[in-house]
Amino acid sequence: MVIDCHCHAGQGPDFDGPWDSAPLDAYARRAAAAGIRHTVLLPVFHSDYAVANRQVGRIVADRPERYSGFAMVHPRRDAGRIHALLAEATGRWGLRGIKVHRHDARITREVCGAARTFRLPVLYDVMGEVATVELFATAYPDVDFIIPHLGSFADDWSAQLALVDHLVRHPNVHADTSGVRRFDLLLRALERAGPEKLLFGSDGPWLHPGVELAKVKALALQPADEAKITGGNLLRLLGPPIRAAGSRHALHHRPVPVGRGHTR
Repeated sequence: MVIDCHCHAGQGPDFDGPWDSAPLDAYARRAAAAGIRHTVLLPVFHSDYAVANRQVGRIVADRPERYSGFAMVHPRRDAGRIHALLAEATGRWGLRGIKVHRHDARITREVCGAARTFRLPVLYDVMGEVATVELFATAYPDVDFIIPHLGSFADDWSAQLALVDHLVRHPNVHADTSGVRRFDLLLRALERAGPEKLLFGSDGPWLHPGVELAKVKALALQPADEAKITGGNLLRLLGPPIRAAGSRHALHHRPVPVGRGHTR
């Protein structure tokens, strides 16, 4: 099953740019045509992430066979209530990970500690600030981190190249493929870190999921290795079951007891 680990959904309160609104109609058609059967939804930027998380939660509740969701938090503005936000997001809406963006604020120990408590992976957009991966990856070795865009949506090849070293050295650091324009850097990451460390993501609905998936297909991997990148690695990180669109059967993985830490 092909799973897109990185697609936005919902609507923010502002008009700062196209990233404030993420309708899914066109994305859903394009994803279906590309053979993508399940998608992880991330909130758009918002002044209140409790509201944004509920938007994603409602979409997931309506189409659980098609969508899963991550909760988004603002490390500084939400300081002191991260645990409460995630308790609602996981307990009421069944969201299964955390999204943090450095455009809001840098990731904090409170966020990482909550990820450990709820046993959630963290998708953190470092915006090219790759060196900090060393700090949080080593401080929280039992938390899985996904760094989107191989470290830089802005096509900062030096940051993306540096992230490959972190993928090699840290078992809990992964990267997604969304928006990576320099194909040879994807090849470098694959050759050095292996297919277990990469996850297919599209950054939809703004990038075309079929185009982004074609980059993974162009890696010309063995079927088993391609399957890891296009869904298997994400399922391993998420744990609980995902039900495939059009299937009567859920894909089951390790149970995740909420509220307890975990070790590998």
